[in-house]
Amino acid sequence: MAGIRRVVIRDAKDKDLAGLQALEARSFASDRMSRRSLRRLIGRDTACLRVATSAGRLVGYYLVLFRHNSLVARLYSIAVDRRFRGDGVGHRLLADAERAASRRGRRTLRLEVRTGNRAAIGLYERHAFMRIGGYRGYYADGADALRLEKPLAGRRRRNAARGKD
Repeated sequence: MAGIRRVVIRDAKDKDLAGLQALEARSFASDRMSRRSLRRLIGRDTACLRVATSAGRLVGYYLVLFRHNSLVARLYSIAVDRRFRGDGVGHRLLADAERAASRRGRRTLRLEVRTGNRAAIGLYERHAFMRIGGYRGYYADGADALRLEKPLAGRRRRNAARGKD
């Protein structure tokens, strides 16, 4: 867990594109995001693309997408460099994604995950995500997906719990 103290999570920048693309290639056998797509999402109001860095090296990222007039945010992708798995980076990225969605007024964070990705499913379940369904043949290689979601504590609800409006 010593790696946790050295990791910084920040908004993605254009200079991160090569690292993001390399992490995509190492993390996913199919359904990878292109450099062009990643560039297009940096700084966009309908997306939150954040990276985790350690000693100046990109070690993880997440992408949350937002639809206008929707209370649901979608965790589109999350990845952690293999050398940093088990150090809490995924946990920190996911917690940051939840906060980002909540700050934008979303009440729910939803995602899809490969049914065989037990490590990711375990992470999501430790963060109180609930299974809400699935899709057969969801991924380009024909793999099935689980759908999970988590209610987020919004500002209004937190204030209401404290007796404020």
